[in-house]
Amino acid sequence: MAGKRFPEGFLWGGATAANQCEGAWDEDGKGISVADCTMYKKDVSQTDYKGLHTITSRDVEEAMASRDVCKYGKRHGIDFYHRYREDLDLFQEMGFKTLRVSIPWTRIYPTGVEEKPNEAGLKHYEEMFMEMKNRGIEPLVTLHHYEMPLYLSNHYDGWYQREVIDLFLKFCRTVFERYGKLVHYWLTFNEIDSVFRHPFTTIGLVEDRYPEDKREEIIYQSVHNQFVASALATKLLHEMIPEAQMGCMITRTLTYPENCHPGNMLQALRENRKNFFYSDVQVRGEYPEHIKNEWKRKGIQVQFGADDENILKEYPVDFVSFSYYMSRVTSIDTGDKELVGGNLTSGVKNPYLDTTEWNWQVDPTGLTISLIELYDRYQKPLFIVENGLGNRDKIEEDGSIQDDYRIQYFKEHIQAIADAIEEGVDVMGYTPWGCIDMVSMSTCQMSKRYGFIYVDVDDDGNGTYERRKKKSFDWYKKVIASNGEEL
Repeated sequence: MAGKRFPEGFLWGGATAANQCEGAWDEDGKGISVADCTMYKKDVSQTDYKGLHTITSRDVEEAMASRDVCKYGKRHGIDFYHRYREDLDLFQEMGFKTLRVSIPWTRIYPTGVEEKPNEAGLKHYEEMFMEMKNRGIEPLVTLHHYEMPLYLSNHYDGWYQREVIDLFLKFCRTVFERYGKLVHYWLTFNEIDSVFRHPFTTIGLVEDRYPEDKREEIIYQSVHNQFVASALATKLLHEMIPEAQMGCMITRTLTYPENCHPGNMLQALRENRKNFFYSDVQVRGEYPEHIKNEWKRKGIQVQFGADDENILKEYPVDFVSFSYYMSRVTSIDTGDKELVGGNLTSGVKNPYLDTTEWNWQVDPTGLTISLIELYDRYQKPLFIVENGLGNRDKIEEDGSIQDDYRIQYFKEHIQAIADAIEEGVDVMGYTPWGCIDMVSMSTCQMSKRYGFIYVDVDDDGNGTYERRKKKSFDWYKKVIASNGEEL
């Protein structure tokens, strides 16, 4: 029993991303996005992520010339584009108060530079949001979830060119105007801190097009442009829909020192501070000194517009959202120590934690720590918009899926949220990642399943696409009905 700790109106739900679930990659006028260029990767290291998500110029050329939906798994997804009503019925049955979705830029402006939006795309999401409202489900909409138009990557160097800010704001204005009465919770950039882990996916940067010694500067310039775009999108939202709220979104990569050696303590502090940098700018409205000093040491030149500092300061986000899957351990001496990974990060194995099949370490207490740290740092409402367990689910002879491991994972993490709330943390809601099975972001696999709902699709895109409830479906339904009291 978690006790009566979750506030009334707590937003229980689930999280998706259009590029991982919709499919229909070339229907109704949609343009090709960076996500449509990511390939299915079968055998990958679970500890060494270097190069896993690097996209070369040749990769882009091959993707543009190909119609293959098996090699490029996000092109087929789980057909949520056509089946969303069926899925919304299942989410309603579970009792969802909210559902995190994203609007692909390429469905509204196929290349990003069109003068007029694509009406078919606008109509689709208007109908979807109305269907959600009819089921009592509040949309939580991400504006930029790894779905940048490929045209902008090819012709504007992704987010490196400042002109992209205005193109993005045109997209924002269009969707705010169309959905202002239907959507009250928005997020700017998904896991904006991922720019160095996978710059093609996050900012549309094809690294081999630029000198190696300039790439770090280009990435910092690109994320600065996203910071400015986030602030101006927040300004625009408040002007157009005064009652609406905008949040930022980071990956919370909580880092522990391997031990109390002062060198390890300092290294962990620096790792955590790097992670906080991305929310610091969007919440506090200014760059931390350690980043400015890093630029000076490295000779990095980031070009600021004349009014950028005022823009960042005047238009901070209203709340802080984040993904949390695991913690990591850092050491000044890795030596022959065993490494583990997850979510495109890696570190020394923590002997006090269990490890999943995909080598991700499970640390619910780390979620409590993260919530307390973030709230103490910002004093703004927090929203856990991704959290979950990927596993190979087995269909039993009777047709059931006995995913007790997933129930245990969520039980411990929801209890961790309750513990943070009892400490005084203001938590708005909780949307577990992949509430329905989807294509994996990094490897485009289907076999790593997160959902409460099983989808009959394999790694090659074959299957009936039939939906099937797992054991965790009814468990989470009870959790929501009891507002977190019954775990």
